[in-house]
Amino acid sequence: MQPRPVSRLEALVSWLAFPAYVWQGLGVRRRSTRLAPPTHNGWLESRGAYKGEALKVLIVGDSSAAGVGALTIGESLGGQLPDLLAEKLDRPVSVRIAGNNSATAGQIRDYVVPHLADEAYDYICLNIGTNDAKNFHTGRRFCREFGTLLYALKSKWPTATIIWAGVLDMAHVPALPTLLGKILGIRSRIIDRNGKILCRERGALAPLSEWRPVAENFAVDGFHASAKGYREWAEGLADYITALEKDPPV
Repeated sequence: MQPRPVSRLEALVSWLAFPAYVWQGLGVRRRSTRLAPPTHNGWLESRGAYKGEALKVLIVGDSSAAGVGALTIGESLGGQLPDLLAEKLDRPVSVRIAGNNSATAGQIRDYVVPHLADEAYDYICLNIGTNDAKNFHTGRRFCREFGTLLYALKSKWPTATIIWAGVLDMAHVPALPTLLGKILGIRSRIIDRNGKILCRERGALAPLSEWRPVAENFAVDGFHASAKGYREWAEGLADYITALEKDPPV
């Protein structure tokens, strides 16, 4: 889904509506269902008698990387990706999950990336930006923190292909009342646009998402993905990585 561009007037309106954001945001926080990430040991492997060297994927970022919304880690993005990808590539796949609730780009850069082992990865799937939008980070702050996060990832894993998931237009999130959804929709589209520009400038990929913001793709909290939502996400990601393996970018 191609996000709608944000005009300067919309950006200004979002700041003028900041008091409404605080008021409605506090209400949502009081009423919302708090979900914990499913437990896991960090690595997930494809099942089946595949031959050859395993394709290694790192999924790093916020609660979506951690699988919040799924009941088990096997229902998460990282849990469903190995088998889907292994079947398409006919080779084993290993996925490392490093997801953190409420994480922003700066926090992943400062507190997660430095502490990950120097394991070699073929692909780094970066799920970040929603909390930057939700926390009303300015476009300039996000550019600084996300841009340096890309540098940190590139420096630590220079041969890995980085794939950024982008940010869903939060106007489509069921848990948000209409006004709050419109305000955060503007903020999320600013983050998404700036992130895509930085990816082009700094050697990361930011494919257009085909993930559908429909009811069954959201968990019971109306905010995170459900098992079905993660399945659709994993299928799209597996197709994208398979295409890259067949025709690597120049």
